Amino acid sequence: MAAPLNRTGITRTGFAALLLLLAGCGSSGPGPAPTVAGGGPPPADPGCSGSCAGPATKLSAANVQQVIAQAVAEAQARNAAATVAVVDRVGNVLAVFRMNGADESVTISSTPPGNAVSGGLEDITIIPDTMAAIAKAITGAYLSSEGNAFTTRTASQIVQEHFNPGEFLQPAGPLFGVQFSQLPCSDLSARFGGSAAAGPHRSPLGLSADPGGLPLYVAGTPVGGVGVMADGLYGLDKNPTGDVDSDLDELIALAATGGFEAPEDRRAERITVEGKTLRFSDARYDDLATDPATAPAFAGIDGVAGSLVAVSGYHDGIAVTGGLAFGQPESGVRPDTLDYPGLDAFVLVDDSGVERFRPMAGTDGADAMTETEVRELMRSALAVAQRSRAQIRRPLGTPARVSVSIVDSSGAILAIARSRDAPVFGIDVSLQKARTAAFFSSPTAAATLAGLPAAVYLDGGLAVLRLSAPGDYVTAAQDFLAMPAALTDGAIAFSDRAGGNLSRPFFPDGIDNAPHGPFSKPRGEWSSFSVGLQLDIVYNALVNHVGFVAGLLPDVGTNCSGVIGLDETNAFGTSGALVALANGIQIFPGSVPVYRGDELVGGIGVSGDGVDQDDLVAFLGLHEAGQALGTIGNAPAARRADTLTAMGTRLRYINCPQTPYIDSDEQNVCADK
Repeated sequence: MAAPLNRTGITRTGFAALLLLLAGCGSSGPGPAPTVAGGGPPPADPGCSGSCAGPATKLSAANVQQVIAQAVAEAQARNAAATVAVVDRVGNVLAVFRMNGADESVTISSTPPGNAVSGGLEDITIIPDTMAAIAKAITGAYLSSEGNAFTTRTASQIVQEHFNPGEFLQPAGPLFGVQFSQLPCSDLSARFGGSAAAGPHRSPLGLSADPGGLPLYVAGTPVGGVGVMADGLYGLDKNPTGDVDSDLDELIALAATGGFEAPEDRRAERITVEGKTLRFSDARYDDLATDPATAPAFAGIDGVAGSLVAVSGYHDGIAVTGGLAFGQPESGVRPDTLDYPGLDAFVLVDDSGVERFRPMAGTDGADAMTETEVRELMRSALAVAQRSRAQIRRPLGTPARVSVSIVDSSGAILAIARSRDAPVFGIDVSLQKARTAAFFSSPTAAATLAGLPAAVYLDGGLAVLRLSAPGDYVTAAQDFLAMPAALTDGAIAFSDRAGGNLSRPFFPDGIDNAPHGPFSKPRGEWSSFSVGLQLDIVYNALVNHVGFVAGLLPDVGTNCSGVIGLDETNAFGTSGALVALANGIQIFPGSVPVYRGDELVGGIGVSGDGVDQDDLVAFLGLHEAGQALGTIGNAPAARRADTLTAMGTRLRYINCPQTPYIDSDEQNVCADK
């Protein structure tokens, strides 16, 4: 019997064979003998707080060449071969350079040898090196702003099952789950069209927690990021506060930032969350084997030490390109001129400068939100952010900088806007959050999940390990909550904080010996690369995209749900794709559903400046819009998920900061609302 064909005519057997060939490509090669040199100190604080960027604040092609040359010099001094990617602030890939002898595939793993986790993305060995390097570069760019400089090491610290990782009996990281955002299948993200263009652009592997991705700055403004893949392992730091690593990828990336360093006063180590200091980099300038200022010119290494490489869907590999200036129309993010006067708001535009998501009425029936309601809700949320104190920005006292998305009950986008200088990652995340709140509060959530194709977990990328059906999580939630009708009747309003409670590997969160939440994988199957429902919804789409970048398949579509996995007869076709899940779901706080009386009409999601601030802006923004309009508002108190208990623990709905405002000492501003 002939092997089944997928939609491209590639058989399962043929696909696996090609992946095996890919996995066998590349090996490390020797470089010049190491040298010892100094490194310059990080630049002083330029005083930027969101307004320093201008039309000329961007990476030129010559700048990109310099970054690559500095990375290559450091790698050669360490007898290493690296793949280096550089992106601009909205995710345009400006160049990918692979040194001679660099491994062309990497292994995903979050656990040490002998303690392997089974399933999810763990131990997949066929990820192209270019995908990992680009994801790292985008993470450094997307997490950073004029008020904060974060890296992939920072990401590693805030996405794991404990915060800090390695500190037992602590709750999960504040951005638990953010790694599965900016996905290559997202309907929000722009795609490569042959040159730098309006973003934000997608990331091939979502956000990265593997050290070696750093932001690039010019005069206090982030202009992009650099990502390095040299050690063959795409993982994370399981003990960021217990020791100081000497990480090859991170050392090379630090050298790459010479002349484009993040300001010292904006780096993660100057920012605290829940009383804990964040981490920027374990590499220091004194650790470098070279002086970046003396690196040879790019012309002397191109075609000699390595060469530019094409990456399907990201860069043509022909020449280094320059980046775009953030905040200018060509970048895809520009100041608002139409809908949000006095709020210093920014909006998304396409390559022609046309606004993508101006306020519009809902698409979900006679009681849908009106355009006026959507506009007022966005204005209210932005106003709450403007008067609230930022949590993860400097200088202290800066207003919160966030992205805000509003959707109807079916997940259709009704508006997206953002505060000045909000980190780029929050655009896609705010949409994930808005859709997640609306989806899980709807009466169709259970049936929708049950109708999605199973995630087809791969064993090393070459064989099917097992299937994981999204519908199984529905049954688990109904049993866990002792509610047979859960997710079937729309009786409960779920915020992202509440859904996140059910998505943790421990319930209650932080109690290590407690059972896992129903949306999470159990112990032995859980890791940051195998989280449960959040990943399973999008898993097949990610594998499809790996096949595309490897040159084996057409690209994944602009919907992350409903992709059929490798195990099916019609591999990588689609079945049951929904707008409500088009860019995946999110499982850390910052969203609430929107109601008209007792009727669900949508969701609002907020992301960018601390999860309690995100909750505040979403919840209080909706409350104040409701007061102004008298037509929409938060879910009735009796329907909110904090009326539910499981394992003797009440779920949480929102958690607002105690005294959030810059110009007022008012406390408990969300109470009794």
